[in-house]
Formats: sequence, C-alpha cells, structure tokens
Amino acid sequence: MDNPTIIPKPVKITSGEGVFNLSSHTKIEYDNYFYNEALFLEEVIPIKTGGIRNSITLKKNDLLAKEEYYLKIEKEKIILEASGSEGQMHAIQSLRQLIPTDYKNRLLNIPIKCVEIHDYPRFKWRGLLLDCCRHFIEKDFIKKYIDLLAYHKMNTLHWHLTEDQGWRIAINKYPELTNIGAWRKNKDGEIYGGFYSKEDIKEIVQYAESRNINIVPEIELPGHCVAAIASYPNLSCTGDSIDVENDWGVFKDIYCAGNDSVFAFLEDVLSEVIELFPSEYIHIGGDEAPKFRWEECNKCQARMIKENIKDEHELQSYFIKRIARFLEKKGKKIIGWDEILEGGIAPTATIQSWRGTQGAILAAKDNHNAIMSPTSHCYFDYDLNAIDLEKVYSFEPIPKELEGNEKEYIIGGECNMWTERAPQEKIDSKVFPRILAMSEVLWSTKEKNYEEFYERVQNHYPKLDEMNVAYGYEKTPIKYNVHFNKDQFNISIEKGNRNMDLFYKIDNNSWKEYSQPFSVSNSCTITTKEKNSRQKEAASKSLNINFHKGIGKKITYLTGYNENYTGSGRQTLINGISGSAENFRDGQWQGFFGEDVEVIIDLQENTTFSELTTSFFQYHLSWIILPRSIEYLISNDGNQFTTIYKKEDLASPMKEGKFKESFTYNNQHTARYIKLKAKNYGGLPKEHPAAGSKSWLFIDEFIIQ
Repeated sequence: MDNPTIIPKPVKITSGEGVFNLSSHTKIEYDNYFYNEALFLEEVIPIKTGGIRNSITLKKNDLLAKEEYYLKIEKEKIILEASGSEGQMHAIQSLRQLIPTDYKNRLLNIPIKCVEIHDYPRFKWRGLLLDCCRHFIEKDFIKKYIDLLAYHKMNTLHWHLTEDQGWRIAINKYPELTNIGAWRKNKDGEIYGGFYSKEDIKEIVQYAESRNINIVPEIELPGHCVAAIASYPNLSCTGDSIDVENDWGVFKDIYCAGNDSVFAFLEDVLSEVIELFPSEYIHIGGDEAPKFRWEECNKCQARMIKENIKDEHELQSYFIKRIARFLEKKGKKIIGWDEILEGGIAPTATIQSWRGTQGAILAAKDNHNAIMSPTSHCYFDYDLNAIDLEKVYSFEPIPKELEGNEKEYIIGGECNMWTERAPQEKIDSKVFPRILAMSEVLWSTKEKNYEEFYERVQNHYPKLDEMNVAYGYEKTPIKYNVHFNKDQFNISIEKGNRNMDLFYKIDNNSWKEYSQPFSVSNSCTITTKEKNSRQKEAASKSLNINFHKGIGKKITYLTGYNENYTGSGRQTLINGISGSAENFRDGQWQGFFGEDVEVIIDLQENTTFSELTTSFFQYHLSWIILPRSIEYLISNDGNQFTTIYKKEDLASPMKEGKFKESFTYNNQHTARYIKLKAKNYGGLPKEHPAAGSKSWLFIDEFIIQ
C-alpha cells in the first residue's frame, strides 16, 4: 500500500494493512491533560462521541519531546501519543490529513488507512508574517490562517500591526493612533483602513492558543511609522503635520531619537501590547529607517554628542537597545530585522534575516538566535517568476558558512506575506501552495525529493478546497522560454501546472493548442491563454518579439548588475524581449544599485545601423530612478570609442508612479562595437522619502536597428 500523503512529510511513516472505519460509533478517549485537544478533535472530524465500536485515544507520553508525537492507526483503534498539547495537536492535524476528502459523501463509515507515524520538527520556529497594515485583514480571515498554519504544523503568526500606511492596534492612552492613524485617503479619494480593538485581539490570541499558534506582534520602530507621526506629530524630528501614507515605499519621517517623549510614547504603547500578547517575543522591526531626518535634527545630534555616539547607525543601535532594555524589564525579548545589527546589537535580540543570509550568519557567529526570511526564497508577495514552489522547496535555512555549534542559532524560518499589492482577496493565491513547501522545509528532514513532494501537493489540493483556500499556481502560470538561433526564435511555453491546457496565437492568427515548441522568424506578438483553469482567474500572457541586429551578439559588462536583479542573464539586454512597463521583477530588467551602466556590444563585424533605443524603468518609491544621462559611443577596434549621442538631465526623481521610458537616437553609422553608458542618479534628493540613500538604475532592452 502506498504511503499516505501528509504535508509536511513526517520523519517516519510506515503503512499497515487494512483500514480503520471512522463513524458515528467511534469513541474519543483521552487523558484529562488533553481535554482541550479532545474538544478540538471532536470539532474538526466528522464523528459523534459516545460510540462503542472503535476508538481514538489521546495518550500522554512524557518520554517525547515538546512537539514530538506518535500516531498509530489500527483496524479497531487509533492512538495519538504526545508529552504536551503541541505534540498532540500535530498528531491530530496528521490524522485530519489522513481522512479522505470525500467523507461528506459517505453515509456510514469513513475508511482511514492503517499507518504508524513517528514525527517531530527540524526547526522550532516555523512562521508566517501577515501584514495587515498596507491592506487591512479581517478578523475571521486571520482565524482562517491560524487554522491553516496549525494544519500544516507551522507554529508562529508574525502579526505586522503598525506601518506608514496604517496603525492597526487600539492603544487606550493614545486614541489618535486609531482615530487618525488607522485611516488613509487613497489617491482615488477613498478613505481606507481599519483596526483591531483590544477585544478583537484577545479573541484572536485565544483562538491561536487553542491551536498552539504563537502570535508575535510587530510594532515598527524607529522607521515605518508615518501613521503614528500623522497621529502625533510631536513624535517626529520636525513636528510637522503629515498624512498617513497612501503609497508604498520607504519614507524619511521616522521617530525622533533625540526626544525622550518618543521613548515614553513607545514604552506606553508596548506596555499595552504586552498585556494583550503572551508571546515571549515582541518584534520591533528596525528595518529601512532612513537617517536623513536624524542628520538634520538638532535633538538627535545633541543625543549623539551626549551619548558619545559616532554616527546615525550607532544612534539606531542606541534606540533599539533602549527599547530592548525596557522590554527585558517586562520579561520580553526582541526580534528585529537584520538592520538592527548595524551599530551594535542588543544582548538578547533575535535577528530576522531578510536581506539575504548574511545577517543570520553574523548573528549566529555572535551567539544570537536568527530566523531565516531571505527575499530570495521567503517573500510570498513576490511574483512566481521570482519565487515559485520549487524554489521555496529548495531553501536550506542553515547557511553553509556556519560550522559546528553556530548552526544551532538558526532557530527556524518565516515566509513573509507583505500586502502592498495583495489585498485580502489575493492573499490565498500568494501564500498557497508556496507555504506547503516552506512548512516541509522547516519541519521535515534536510533530505528532500521535489518530484515526490510535487505529487503530494497534487493530492493535497482537495484538502485546500475543503478549507476554502483560493490557492494560486505552483510557478509562473505561463512562462516563455526563448532561444535565438540562426535568425529565428525557438519558443517553448512552460506551464505553471503540468495539467494545464494552453492555447496560443501569433499576432492576429487563429488560436492553436500548445503541444510542442515552435519558431518565429519575424517581429511579432505571441499571446497564450489557459483553458479549464482550477484557479479563479484563467491565466493569459503576451510576448513581444523584437528582431534587431544586437541579438545573439557578444556583450561585455564594464559594470556589473546586482545579483538580485539579473534579468535572464548576460544576454538580457540584447535578447529581443523587452521588460514590461508594470513589473521590474519580470525577469527581463537588470538592476544596478548605486552603479552606472556601461556595456559594449560586439557586432562581430562592421555593421550599418540607423537607430539605437534603450529603455529604463522608474518607480521612485522603490528607489528606482531614470539615469541622469545616457551616451552612445562607437568603435571599430574596441579600444578607441567616439561619442555619437549624449542626452543629459533625464531623471525626475520625484515623478510618481511606475513607468518605462525609452530613449532613441536616429542616425546612420557603421561600426563593429557600440558602447552604452547610463549614469546612475546617485544619492536620492532631500525631498525624496528615502533621502540620502543610493538609487537603483533598471535597464532593458538595448535595441540596434
């Protein structure tokens, strides 16, 4: 008999012979210690108590570790053993997953395959961040996610409660935080927001405790606090009245580090937060705090002199450590994003490493616990072309740079669901099925087989249907793989799910069912759509092919693109496919952080051309700015270059919105080598929300006609 499918995969599972027939006659027996778990079991499986035919027994076994459990299903009885409520809840969740999803159609007995399971987690911290600030999340939806976390043996809900775009937790001493800070005026004039009363939070915390989910609240400081400053302007360095933010990004208004009343405010807020959350930890953020206001603030500069602080990074460390000392007196420990390492870390702080793995490595080597949340694998707000199911499954939380006891400081990981572009109705399709991979990464053994996991995911979808999860795709629903070869593009279409049915057309020709790769020899638009989708919205996608003289030629980078924004590799700028005007993470844009672009195209022989076009992306709230200038140069030997075109004053760093802008030069020339120079804007100007920070330069495509 095949092994039953459970996600995350148990450490040891052995199939037996026969089945246990779950019915209205099945009796639940339990040690008094597991009274609450027995009530939960009655609630979530379709039986009534009081029967005599067979039994389910919840048994205490003090020899097992905190989250360890045994589950044994025999023909006449099921036994669930654990030392405490955590392990017993895991055993119940495994039993739930073993119940056939069609049980509602069965009038009498529900057969469950006989099996024996011994199971325990690899990591003790297995979490999901829910950001309810950019978009408000309803109370019942949060409860749904508590259930989903428990079902997949995750144990932590990281609740992001304060932000620039909204303050979501009621604080009695500061009512304006929710009177003002919980609401913003969107660009269309709509008043948007919401908050959780203390009764709401108590209800959610109690619900989570009944499922053994620990809720860690996050109160952001010293940055990401525009909503608080809009409510109480005296908390800022300037004292100016500002509005709750209605766009996404990083903003220069942060808490004033030189004002003692700011610390009094935060201590008051945190005191009320502590009363609501029994968690050992309070997350204090600490990320993306521009220092521009502090640099210009007399009070902050005076604080630095008084405390012998050498720079603004140390000032942030002072800020974090001061809050950490207060929380320690209250019996709490802090977690912060990896920026809190800068300038010195609080003694008992745990680092949540998001900017890659380096923060966790530094923390572990300094004997600090670390939680792994790198953007490369754990940011579920990112599109599937950046992080798909297989990539999440490939994640290894322990960095290879750590040795021996250092590895023990990696206590687990977290997947992050930021909601800038994901209101509540889109969260399911962002989180699922990717969280299935993360649950297994954090629970199961290091050795994994993606193909075997993939098959279990397919069997798991009916269970998600039953729990009303509007899951998304496993990878980019429609992905074009394009290869240029001898004056033609060979195109294959990769499906986001292996069972998808795809149809495509070229320009305005008729639709064809996609069954094998095809080729095109002219510039054209290819459109592909899905038929018979199990997702709410069927996928569709277009690809613009642009033949030009640079395709397939040699490109040399004199400055390197950033490792996080590589496009599709070295040929990205001359691959005939232009980046989109909406998404700089579409796999075609290359990003340069604080660096100029300088590349040389070798056309391999003297070639006559009459038009050069380069496109750039701008989204100033993500610090992506058009270049200050672009320059085209030509050469016949690759050494001596002559400028044929230069255009300056291109950048408008405060121009709002996302947009793509192209720059074209028309004139006939003959040359073998063409050089492109694009000058990075540099430090962001003082009027920018992240004034003083480096800017990004994003480029694609360099078209030679």
